[in-house]
Amino acid sequence: MKNFSLLILFVILITSCKIKINKNNLQEDIFVDHVNPFLGTGGHGHTYPGATVPFGMLQVSPDNGVSSWDWCSGYHYSDSIVAGFSHLHLSGTGIGDLTDILFMPTNKKVDLTVKTTSRDQLPYKSSYSHANEKASPGYYQVYLEDPKINVELTSTQRTAFHKYTFAKEDKQAVVIDLGFAINWDKALKTALTIEDKYTISGYRFSTGWAKNQKVFFVAKFSKPISESVLTANQKIVSGTASEGEHTTAQLFFDAAGSDEVLVKVALSSVSIANAKDNLETESFNFENVKAKATTTWNTALNKITVETPVDSLKTIFYTAMYHTQLAPVTYSDKNGQFRKENDEIVTAKNYTAYSSLSLWDTFRAENPLLTLIAPDKVSDLVNSMLAYYDTKKILPVWTLYANETNTMTGYHSIPVIVDAYKKGIKGFDAEKAYTAMKTTMMQDERGLNLYKQYGFIPYNLLDESVTITLEYAYDDWCVAQMAKALGKNEDYQFFLNRSKAYQHLFDPKTGFMRGKSADGKSWNEPFDPKHSNHREQTDYTEGNAWQHSWFVPQNVEDFISLHGSNELFAKRLEQLFTESSEITGSNVSADISGLIGQYAHGNEPSHHIAYMFNRAGQPWRTQYWVRHILDTQYNTTPNGLSGNEDCGQMSAWYVFSSMGLYPMNPASGEYEIGSPIFEKATINLQDGKTFVIEAKNVSNKNFYIQSATLNGVPFNKTAITHQQIVQGGILHFVMGSEPNKNWGLTK
Repeated sequence: MKNFSLLILFVILITSCKIKINKNNLQEDIFVDHVNPFLGTGGHGHTYPGATVPFGMLQVSPDNGVSSWDWCSGYHYSDSIVAGFSHLHLSGTGIGDLTDILFMPTNKKVDLTVKTTSRDQLPYKSSYSHANEKASPGYYQVYLEDPKINVELTSTQRTAFHKYTFAKEDKQAVVIDLGFAINWDKALKTALTIEDKYTISGYRFSTGWAKNQKVFFVAKFSKPISESVLTANQKIVSGTASEGEHTTAQLFFDAAGSDEVLVKVALSSVSIANAKDNLETESFNFENVKAKATTTWNTALNKITVETPVDSLKTIFYTAMYHTQLAPVTYSDKNGQFRKENDEIVTAKNYTAYSSLSLWDTFRAENPLLTLIAPDKVSDLVNSMLAYYDTKKILPVWTLYANETNTMTGYHSIPVIVDAYKKGIKGFDAEKAYTAMKTTMMQDERGLNLYKQYGFIPYNLLDESVTITLEYAYDDWCVAQMAKALGKNEDYQFFLNRSKAYQHLFDPKTGFMRGKSADGKSWNEPFDPKHSNHREQTDYTEGNAWQHSWFVPQNVEDFISLHGSNELFAKRLEQLFTESSEITGSNVSADISGLIGQYAHGNEPSHHIAYMFNRAGQPWRTQYWVRHILDTQYNTTPNGLSGNEDCGQMSAWYVFSSMGLYPMNPASGEYEIGSPIFEKATINLQDGKTFVIEAKNVSNKNFYIQSATLNGVPFNKTAITHQQIVQGGILHFVMGSEPNKNWGLTK
């Protein structure tokens, strides 16, 4: 009996340990373990695999040293050469910049006086293999084959940590190259100073996509510098400081005592003093910083939990969640200061300033997603945009390191602000925001003078006239909604009327939005809806008439009436997905990718389109095509994105759509119902509430909604409001293999 009791006790002990381990795994490991930072680093995804924390100021990541479109982030999975590890990177953009402040460990003295014109000439480059490369949220590791050095990287919000492990008794050295640049970037003025035996500092002023970028930095080493070589413009300089267009340094360390050299690096847009203030004061405990980064990411990824027996779906989902929290990036320093494009230094009071605002992309789903998973960041984003408005009296288009790049069409800071306001986000001046929106849409830059004069933009007066007109019409609708909410009825009527500009460009004979001349009558001829010409002598931005004729999310009912009927609209919409994928023209935009018929999921203008069947009385077609896109346009490989990630938008589409929701009109406060892919998805809301989406019987064949309930009450609508979600509750779907053509037809 005694032995039996001991056996029972032993079983209970083992079981309780197992339960505890499983519980800990669920809490600590499940989220980061399902993230693959290499997803999107191949193909045209343009993501980077390096280390950062959610919305962090630094993105410390490897650079291959290649200037080419697919190396916009500095890294592409097809490569096998690394030039070094710099501290600022763009996530999934279509233009390359940053890669500032390059560090590279080496085991030999290198000649930094040689003028290089390509990465092949860099004396410190190294080969590497993906077999000896790892990445997880907040951590990156690679083994440099030539110098036989293991590199590990991690980060806090404003400090990057490097750990270099050298071969025993090898020479230990680190190269810093402030002239290193790829793609559009070019160093103008740089400087390096060895402040003491552990500390270096400097700055890098450059031009590129961001015309006026100033980066100050400080770096501290775990070992004293035993020897140094500094250069300025390919000439060795004496002393402890160098300054020039292109400065470099090679620092040497005593190999005795340890095979490791650790470095921590902080940056600032303002000054070296601010970089020092941003630098973490804790010791060089790399593992501790890495663990904190992992914990931070676990918390961020825990905002939505999904349940599915299919591991690949978890990988795609949690990697998407990861990508949606890489940008925008922290820009203001620890003391709140940041530099504006005009070199004015201002202080963010009671908010954090952000940059890398890819608004043409992110207003569609990334920014609405943040209102659910990071609502505390949203007012900071609005205040950041209002700070940029203070400089030029126009809201930003695409801001990079506080520079207005004027990249892409429209003023889509406007829907981001309206979305935040309508969802009850506090912490910004609504009246100031409205003034900024109205002032922006009433000025004359970027074709608004033509838009105001003609009611649309004539194709013979400005390229990309159709896309620009449709997007200004949407921005007008957003201004109208804010005017209405603030009781500005005259403005409401004015902007609401102007938001119907799309009506001028709709051709009922072809069913397409087409370029129209200044006479208000003549179409742009000859017309080929499959024709693409990239960014010049074209009526469409990065696409063709098939992809750009559907952007009327603000008034789908009126848009359908222009076609003549629900049936004709749905027929044309279906043809978009079933038409041949041929794109005609001699200068086809590379952004047209991820084709399903003429639908191009690899670029943002297509992202809302599949959800428009809901408004035409055929929600089962939305369910079919959304599931088809989910299944075909995302996978777990480096080529797992069908187009540029674009600062989180490509992934935000997946996060929303895989749960069964999507903000088709991103400033409406509503989400369209699609086709949930998970058995259960739980949105963990800010106040402790949860909103659960259940999909009974869901499978790769059962993707049609048969019925639904919201908190136990029958739910027969194809849209749900943000307010319904944030109140908490359960949205329960029953799924099947055949469409229920009666579900969702209640207005």
